[in-house]
Amino acid sequence: MGLPSGLPMPIAQLEWCAPFSGPVRAALHGLKYAGERRLTEPLAAAVAARWRAAGAGGELLVPVPVHAERARRRGYDQAVLLTVEISRRLPMPWLPALERTRNTSPQFDLGRRARRANVAGAFAVRGPREAAAVRDRWVVLVDDVVTTGSTLTACAEALYAAGASAVSAVTVARER
Repeated sequence: MGLPSGLPMPIAQLEWCAPFSGPVRAALHGLKYAGERRLTEPLAAAVAARWRAAGAGGELLVPVPVHAERARRRGYDQAVLLTVEISRRLPMPWLPALERTRNTSPQFDLGRRARRANVAGAFAVRGPREAAAVRDRWVVLVDDVVTTGSTLTACAEALYAAGASAVSAVTVARER
């Protein structure tokens, strides 16, 4: 899939729209750090088009959550904003089924091994209602950027532990 180590296990399929550079990088930084929520719609439209063209399936969209403290500071979770808009366009239902159980360090400062350790065990399915919703379903994770796949892998492990039948992922961008 173009990642340095191939497809991150246990992800069944991984798709992205563009390299994490130039205007895509500027748009994602604007969304994440400058409160530019208006960028959600064009970014989500691109992701939905990519999944419609290349996605092998899926039954439920699940955003990769930021920690609750980070969402409070920012005022929103960019993955949730993207997921809501992607859901409208596919159409596929969405559910905030995951929570980040601890406030991890920002991944952009870390190398491959440190990224994996940083997010290991950092995600869990929120509760019994969410566990029932993902059980025996093909979940598609939604995030803004994939680099090594460590965050997606940690999320997938939590979803598989709750009984998901398959976990794929789609992101706006991929960092090389």
